[in-house]
Amino acid sequence: MGSKQKITVGGVQIGGGAPLVIQSMCNTRTQDVTATVKQILALEQAGCEVVRLAIPDMEAAQAVSAIKKQVHVPLVADIHFDYRLALEALRGGIDKIRINPGNIGDKSKVKAVADACRAAGVPIRVGVNSGSVDADLRLKYGVTPETLCQAALRNLEQLEDCGFYDSCVSLKMSNVFGTIRAYRLMAEKCDYPLHLGVTEAGNEHFGTLRSAAAFGALLCDGIGDTLRVSLTADPVREVRAAKDILKALDLHTAGARIISCPTCGRTQIDLIGLAERVEQALSGLKSRLTVAVMGCVVNGPGEAREADIGICGGRGEGLIIRKGEILYKVPEDQLLPRLIGEIEAMTGEKL
Repeated sequence: MGSKQKITVGGVQIGGGAPLVIQSMCNTRTQDVTATVKQILALEQAGCEVVRLAIPDMEAAQAVSAIKKQVHVPLVADIHFDYRLALEALRGGIDKIRINPGNIGDKSKVKAVADACRAAGVPIRVGVNSGSVDADLRLKYGVTPETLCQAALRNLEQLEDCGFYDSCVSLKMSNVFGTIRAYRLMAEKCDYPLHLGVTEAGNEHFGTLRSAAAFGALLCDGIGDTLRVSLTADPVREVRAAKDILKALDLHTAGARIISCPTCGRTQIDLIGLAERVEQALSGLKSRLTVAVMGCVVNGPGEAREADIGICGGRGEGLIIRKGEILYKVPEDQLLPRLIGEIEAMTGEKL
């Protein structure tokens, strides 16, 4: 899965066969150190592994040092137009620089950033999206997956001309099919790690669906090393959505993977409410576990045979099952607490 080449972002490996890395971006003003640190700590708690910061001016760049001292995940500086902001962020200890070399300026400025990153051992993400395609390509070809790929290759060539190869790439469109096409093209043309994302994906519900559609196609092709679910929502929700998408693809190693039946006329318990309560109760589980929540005993034990633990409902009661085998029967109001008790005994975790 993913690219053969790798980069290391503050100790986190991306590419080279490493597990997929979940990223997000703060929506605070970076120069507000207190608010930014608070949000990063919340993102850490949610399971985010790399956090990006907007660096629109020198005050934001100068805040990096103070933020770094109070958080535990690697930080990425999002730089546009002014190469001096990248240099200042590097002085503050930033772990990765995100630039579009095409909007940084002439070759000397790109070289200054590349040289400083090389000296600091800091990788660069070449970030291309449908709103930042080089003007000559846009005018000649329009904004297409092919032009995104051409722009990314051109920007990578600029860095390579500076002797810099510690890069990763993103090619984001708001269109799902365009995004998939762009990344597939890029995967054919280079072996740099790929940062997956759908830009301007939308609100939490539809943006998650749009991202899942694109990520599912790409990850099933073995394309992608790190990802961000870009939502018009609290960044913590981005992280939770990313984790859920990876769980759905069986690509995330931690937490509960819940399977539940869609209900039918045989269902005689509040299965929908029960499934929601199970999901909430297990939201903090660290161990990888498949948990079944089934509505009746007709098909439940068989359908849940691959689950590590689960419950099957009946009329006012239900079964606790493990790997499809019935352990015991309990009243309906005891299904959730007894399930939690079994999971705590299996994992050693306190829920």
